[in-house]
Amino acid sequence: MKQFFSKDFWHLPAFMKNNKIMLIAIFLLLLSIVCEIMAFLVNPILGLVLLVLVVLTIAVAFFTLKEITEDTNEYISDLSYRIKRGEQESLIKMPIGILFLSEKGEIEWINPYLQKYFGKNEVLGKSVSEVDEELATLIKENYKTKGALEVSWGKRRFQMLIQNDIHAVYLMDVTKYAQIEQHDRDTGIVVGQIFLDNYDEVTQTMTDKKVSNLSNYVTNELSNWAKRFEMYLKRIDDDHFFVVAYAGVLKQLEDEKFRILDRIRERTSKQNFPLTLSIGIAYDDDNLAALARLAQSNLDLALGRGGDQVVVKTPNGQARFYGGKTNPMEKRTRVRARMISQALQELMSQSEQIFVMGHKQPDMDSVGACLGIRRIAAMNKKKCWIVLDKDGLHSDVERLMEELEQYPDIKGNIISAEEALEKTTEQSLLIMVDHSKPSISVSEELYTKLINRVMVIDHHRRGEEFPENPILVYIEPYASSTCELITEMFEYQSKESEPINKIEATAMLTGIIVDTRSFSLRTGTRTFDAASYLRSVGADSAMSQHFMKENADNFLQRNHLIDRVEFIGENLALCAGEVDKIYDPVTAAQAADALLTVSGVEASFVVTQRKDGKVGISARSNGKANVQVVMEQLGGGGHLSNAATQLEGVSVSEAREQLLDVLKKEN
Repeated sequence: MKQFFSKDFWHLPAFMKNNKIMLIAIFLLLLSIVCEIMAFLVNPILGLVLLVLVVLTIAVAFFTLKEITEDTNEYISDLSYRIKRGEQESLIKMPIGILFLSEKGEIEWINPYLQKYFGKNEVLGKSVSEVDEELATLIKENYKTKGALEVSWGKRRFQMLIQNDIHAVYLMDVTKYAQIEQHDRDTGIVVGQIFLDNYDEVTQTMTDKKVSNLSNYVTNELSNWAKRFEMYLKRIDDDHFFVVAYAGVLKQLEDEKFRILDRIRERTSKQNFPLTLSIGIAYDDDNLAALARLAQSNLDLALGRGGDQVVVKTPNGQARFYGGKTNPMEKRTRVRARMISQALQELMSQSEQIFVMGHKQPDMDSVGACLGIRRIAAMNKKKCWIVLDKDGLHSDVERLMEELEQYPDIKGNIISAEEALEKTTEQSLLIMVDHSKPSISVSEELYTKLINRVMVIDHHRRGEEFPENPILVYIEPYASSTCELITEMFEYQSKESEPINKIEATAMLTGIIVDTRSFSLRTGTRTFDAASYLRSVGADSAMSQHFMKENADNFLQRNHLIDRVEFIGENLALCAGEVDKIYDPVTAAQAADALLTVSGVEASFVVTQRKDGKVGISARSNGKANVQVVMEQLGGGGHLSNAATQLEGVSVSEAREQLLDVLKKEN
């Protein structure tokens, strides 16, 4: 009863108040009947009086309940009408397009909001494809999709929801919000670092006037480029620029593939002082300091890959590469080789033992480099273990292993990955040679165990995957081979220690010969200097030729692959091996090399099934095409003229199609 008289009671909806009154009336009626019975038991006259009162009460209650029922029914009827009218009004007037289809895909009903997107065209009774082919495609592609998704229809963006059980399509126009979101993305800050790769080398022989002219030319070109794309450009040093732009501008730069690199290279080449740029770009982070650090890191990656290219990367995304069309200019000096050699000596002196390993499926450059590091460790009176997987070795490495039987001191230092893991200590040093990707190391577990005690010596262009915290890095992309880099270090070792022996020198010379294709590719004066040194300390050219001899099966297999060649355009050659036939990866690489001898062929690709179940692609070029960029898009890497990748879960024909798709994009 207290609720009945409360202030809040009179603010309740009508039907709720009526229900409460009805309950109170029933309660009073029952109470009256109980009182009447008790009154008759006590006093009949009193009971008679009360009976009259009860009858009157019942009459009042009856008429009251009748009135309540009528009010309730009227309220419910009014509310139902309003709900139905609201539903009808919302279907017609709310800002959501509604489309009902028949079983055959014909338009049965459309609300006025959606009709305006079709103009004055009559749509009822017609199929969606007849009215609008684009909308029909969207509905067909997403008919079984659960939940709303954002789609583009015409020049507008919509949230689309399909109820396939009742054949209904709902479309909400979110173009305005999509434009706001796009504007937010386009105005994100982009930070870039620009470096003139070979400015010092080009200008060191120039007169002051020519240096000034070159500097002015580069500054003007970059300033015009920045002005064209509305970027902020600031020169920091003679060979260093800083740039700030919006993310929307970055998309335009990527669409034109940073033509500024080609423009400056081509213009300066005509003046006989070819200058190349490297650019590191970072975006998609609100922290400007973090963006600046990432831009510098991306620039370092571009320089580590040989320069003349752009690296674009977000903090958590994959790097995108542009350019890299030229072989890197030689910037290595004897001073750098001496400094690296001395740093290596210090690292060895601070280590209990050294482990050296190359990549999986090792070639002669990889094994020769391991032997060279073992000899340098011996010269510094340190124990060095060569980590090698002896399964599936190619014929040249197998012959080397057979020859090493005559050198038990070397043979005893070649161990498996399992043995290496047992021997490691906290003060061990791991040297990765002829590769910089932990995933292709002989033992990724060994790398993980010694992750903070890693040195890298490599001649391949640096990829995005790289050791997390190397203590020393010696990557020279213009060098012919890793054996060449290591050979130069012998000059700075102690003269009192035991020198490199015949088998080690021969293995390293063979590594240089294999990687330069008998001194015909990526060969500089330093390459011949290294080969001359190795010959002077006992390298046997006859033994080297013995190592490189092919067996009959490999010879026939290579010719079989070459026989399956197909030409793509005017300058690309592609070979795909037979389905389910296993090919030796080195033989596939040799077939790719052989195809470059064909007149007009600038790049060759050989796709084969490997013994490990993967499909391998070997890529070679004569330097005019960058096969490294192509292989990186397929998960691999390598050098501008020498690259490869391995694909899992695909057939040879599928790998071939993926390769063709990438080649079409590049061209």
